[in-house]
Amino acid sequence: MTGEKVFAVDIRARDMPDWPDEQSHAFFIRVPRADRVFEGVTLDPLGEALQPDVMITDETLRRDGVEMVEADFYGAFFLAAGEVPTYLGQPVAVLIYHDYGRFRAAKSRLRFNEDALVWGDAAEPPERTPYGATRYVRIGGDTRDAEDRFSPLKNAPIFAEFTDGKPDWPSPDRNGEAGAKAMALAGDLRAELDDPPEGWKVYRRSYRSQYVDPAALEPDNGNAWYDSANGTLHVVTGTQSPWTNADHIEKMVSASRFELDELRFHPGYTVGYGQKEHHVFPYYVAMTALYGDGRPVRLALDRWEHFQSALKRHPFDTDITLAVDRETGEFRSLAADQRADGGGVKNFSPSVGQVSATALQSVYYLPKSDLAVQVDASRAPTAGSMRGYGTLQSMVAMELLVDEVAEDLGRDPIELRRINVFHSGDKNTQGAIPGGALRADEMLEAAAADPIWTERAERKKAFEAENPGYRYGVGFSCVQKDYGTGAEAALVQLELSPEGHLHMRHVASEIGCGATTSQMLMTEPHLGKPADSVDFAVTDWPSLPLEANDEPYTMSQETQDGFAENPRWVPRITSPRSASNSAYYFTHATTEAARLLFELGLWKAALSFWQEGIGGGQAGPLHVRREEAEWRDGHLVAGGLNPLPLEDLARRAHERGYITGVTVHTFNRWAWARAEFEVEGTRFEAPIDALSVRWGEGAGDDKRSAMTEGGYAFQPRRRVDYPPVQRNNAAVTYYAPCATLVELSVNPGSGEVRVLNHRSWLECGRQIVPELVSGQLQGGIAMGIGHALYEEMPLYEDGPGNGTWNFNRYRLPRAEDVAVWAQSATVLDPLSPTDPPKGIAEVVMIPVVAAIGNAVHHAIGHRFHRTPITPERIKEVTA
Repeated sequence: MTGEKVFAVDIRARDMPDWPDEQSHAFFIRVPRADRVFEGVTLDPLGEALQPDVMITDETLRRDGVEMVEADFYGAFFLAAGEVPTYLGQPVAVLIYHDYGRFRAAKSRLRFNEDALVWGDAAEPPERTPYGATRYVRIGGDTRDAEDRFSPLKNAPIFAEFTDGKPDWPSPDRNGEAGAKAMALAGDLRAELDDPPEGWKVYRRSYRSQYVDPAALEPDNGNAWYDSANGTLHVVTGTQSPWTNADHIEKMVSASRFELDELRFHPGYTVGYGQKEHHVFPYYVAMTALYGDGRPVRLALDRWEHFQSALKRHPFDTDITLAVDRETGEFRSLAADQRADGGGVKNFSPSVGQVSATALQSVYYLPKSDLAVQVDASRAPTAGSMRGYGTLQSMVAMELLVDEVAEDLGRDPIELRRINVFHSGDKNTQGAIPGGALRADEMLEAAAADPIWTERAERKKAFEAENPGYRYGVGFSCVQKDYGTGAEAALVQLELSPEGHLHMRHVASEIGCGATTSQMLMTEPHLGKPADSVDFAVTDWPSLPLEANDEPYTMSQETQDGFAENPRWVPRITSPRSASNSAYYFTHATTEAARLLFELGLWKAALSFWQEGIGGGQAGPLHVRREEAEWRDGHLVAGGLNPLPLEDLARRAHERGYITGVTVHTFNRWAWARAEFEVEGTRFEAPIDALSVRWGEGAGDDKRSAMTEGGYAFQPRRRVDYPPVQRNNAAVTYYAPCATLVELSVNPGSGEVRVLNHRSWLECGRQIVPELVSGQLQGGIAMGIGHALYEEMPLYEDGPGNGTWNFNRYRLPRAEDVAVWAQSATVLDPLSPTDPPKGIAEVVMIPVVAAIGNAVHHAIGHRFHRTPITPERIKEVTA
């Protein structure tokens, strides 16, 4: 708003303090095909005038020992000469220019042609092993409350090895190990679906979800400077995973011939949608800077290049078999087989598949289920952790099927959902009981009574009479999505100056969801005001140096127990900005830091005021309870005592050497780690796993000498309780629900679908910033409408990997497409003032997709089992 530059894409060398003003520029050369042997790069098409100042290839990096960290996850930097491309758009070189004019001319000359690529013989891309296959089998007890006979949480999920590209599941054995027993039970379940008991009806349907680009506002970019004189690497980029990027860049450079004494990593604000979560681009930015001849180098994709190379949403094929009791409408059994395309590099593909499978149940309780998923490698540009993370693909399929089942059974679609809705205390398809109250049933009740739903028959008749040739439809969908990854970790530092200035350091980075606003506000309940100043996306933590093996999902219980004896060890240093994690997980860390700063420091300062004087001062005749204290208008009040402004408390805390700063670390594996600490002789337990403190200016020599780590004193935990590693198998225990009604019209002649109105219900716990919740809801619905009706790309040679895709070919929803002025929404009130906020950035996008599909059926009588529902597909069934 003030005109300052906050996005990395806007940053040039002259904007960065202490950088040289001279700015170099770089661009990629990529392969638009994967059917021949790559023999190398020729610069002849550029002519003498446009030769680069530097060219970097695989040979260059091999010579200098520069390798991609975790290459199995990210892929190698470049395709080597003599190899067949693994995927379309694979990079083969980076060219650096020290003047902008020649850079632009050279880049333009090589766009849309292969002149710089030398090709050999025709060849097929190498055979690729699928990225992963997982199976979740749950067989419940006789009732919802009874112990499961088998479940992933109680026993284990099943992970397949591969032979000739096909999964090798364990051989069925009812008395065998977990995998063998699961396969035996899965076989029984599927046999029962093939020959169902009397009274069951079995539905088998197949669904297809398309290949999508997140279309983030900011294309991948960065600017970096390697100062070889003092071994300092400066990196500016847009990212959702700043700590991981910084860690990997340090490892990458340190293992090479280049000296690295210091990394200064500067993540800008960005627009994420998952496209910048563990994406590979920051490593190219850092790598390119090493060859900048002492000048800052900017590597920034234009939209053509971004389409060609940035992470995509996985396309999924989902086959569902659902058994329903004809008489009661209750779901009895579910089997599903999913197949996704992960593209050229593994990235998060195995995890996306797993999350998709565990989300497929949507808002319904299933007594037994067998959910299998496989994610394949291919020559398509890489798919990754785009918003929804596989759940949109599976839950939309389930929601479309539920409507079809309702029609076949002669039941109202919302009524059928209410019969089967997941209630608080029920077990999910992994056998885990989610945390807190689940409130999808309230949304179903509200939607069932909404005039859009109750009057849909009358509205259809009236609309079609007033608009001859058009068809009117209403559709509904309700889903619940997890938030968090099962290994959520955060670091927060809060510090008060003698004048009461509150400074925050936080791992959160801004990706468009408002985390930088919300986290500043979360100090107010405990400290009386928001943070006055803040450093976000912090990657260096001298005030709380910790150690981690960073294997939170894969280590054994024995390994965890052994490491946990080291008070500086944590399972993970910090999480990326993903999985809608800031509202709940980062807020927890911020709140705990604020609470401890109050309890360990400011409360002592307050008592020192109230207890001054003979007989214990004004507090002497009273019984003062800390839990009765609260902030009003910047003053601390409690039990009728004199209100105290924060400034006085901060000054007193510093004068007397009380604690004026804390740094905390938190960890959550579908439950919070808890630890016991002893500070100043007092023992306490808190839902954190590491702590350091800073005493005020009046502290004695003993305390001053203890503050040796970034001005803080590490407080070793006396005991720690980490959630058991078996809890990874829960896959999810935190849900946020969302429901959407859609009114639309269809022109059977042109196939055009027009969204007339949509109404949503959302439950997000306690709202931190209602305006941000509203923005997420509206933006998510717009993205869902795009997925339902417009957005789609081919996977392979005709797709974005060939470098010719841009918004002239990729249709995004516009304001006129999303019912901007007609839309409405209800956010459910929290059940109590202490309800924690929930992550909702992803779930808000999902129900509108299935609601549109169901509304199109109401309009024209045809059920589409694939998205997007384009005019061409509609005309095929209405002609």
